[in-house]
Amino acid sequence: MASLLDQLRTMTVVVADTGDIQSIEQFKPRDATTNPSLITAAAEMPKYKEIVDGTLLDARKELGDSADPQKVASLAFDRLAVSFGKRILQIVPKRVSTEVDARLSFDTAGSVAKGREIIAQYESAGISRERILIKIAATWEGIKAGEILEKEGIHCNLTLMFGLHQAIACAEAGITLISPFVGRILDWYKKDTGHDYAPAEDPGVLSVGTIYNYYKKYGYKTEVMGASFRNLGEITELAGCDLLTISPPLLAELAKTEGVLPRKLDPEKAKTMEITRMTIDHATFDKMHAADRMASDKLAEGISGFSKALVNLETMLAHRITELEEQSVPAMA
Repeated sequence: MASLLDQLRTMTVVVADTGDIQSIEQFKPRDATTNPSLITAAAEMPKYKEIVDGTLLDARKELGDSADPQKVASLAFDRLAVSFGKRILQIVPKRVSTEVDARLSFDTAGSVAKGREIIAQYESAGISRERILIKIAATWEGIKAGEILEKEGIHCNLTLMFGLHQAIACAEAGITLISPFVGRILDWYKKDTGHDYAPAEDPGVLSVGTIYNYYKKYGYKTEVMGASFRNLGEITELAGCDLLTISPPLLAELAKTEGVLPRKLDPEKAKTMEITRMTIDHATFDKMHAADRMASDKLAEGISGFSKALVNLETMLAHRITELEEQSVPAMA
């Protein structure tokens, strides 16, 4: 019997949720997604020192040998996610998601500028923008940034997605793809209620199902990519979703597990459902977001967590460039 992973691939695009290039080579997903926490974790692995050091040395060369180490680290920081992305694109056949600085999550103009800058880095390396998804937090400001970028042919992945209001606003803005965070929704409800949830009743699973059915009912082109899974059951309950981005440990579990995997999400079924259509303007978005404690809490927490990961990465790079410069002194003497 085929593994659950092989069966899942017949109805859903499987994406690797990691910055670990060896894991991507192992599972051969179609796409890969990264985020600041994943890039920071990968950058700290000895096996990727070559990518980190190469990015730092390129930044120092560009700024000159007399450049302040902090400035070198800052430039390298801006480019490290793209450095990992370029390596990942040598393995996956389609797309990689590269995230805009989470500290720009409420800055539309800043997010647009950073998205253009990321695309320019890839294109200067000969990589088509069709293979890149610019990842932006699904604040109202982030969604508006994505709308601007999409009109320029820059495809976006709106992340930290927790509420239907975020999803509808993204679809109306013409966003290429959204990433609802299944596991983080479950985390919030377990903490809030003290209850455990069976996979079919998992609030994160139900949230993705609601978004998927809404999109298919009304013919939106925006793709739904479930993300942030805590267990195998969450994944199997979303079989049929457009895409699922899955961590290496759960990919391994899917690969070694056999059994029948029925399709749970179906676009044809969604078209027959009675679903009320909504229009989300800024005021409606803010009102719905304020009323949704889970979405409000988890969006703020996610932005904060990614921002902290970026600070840690900047600190690590500053320390590493100092080490590299100290190592180069004897050679120059």
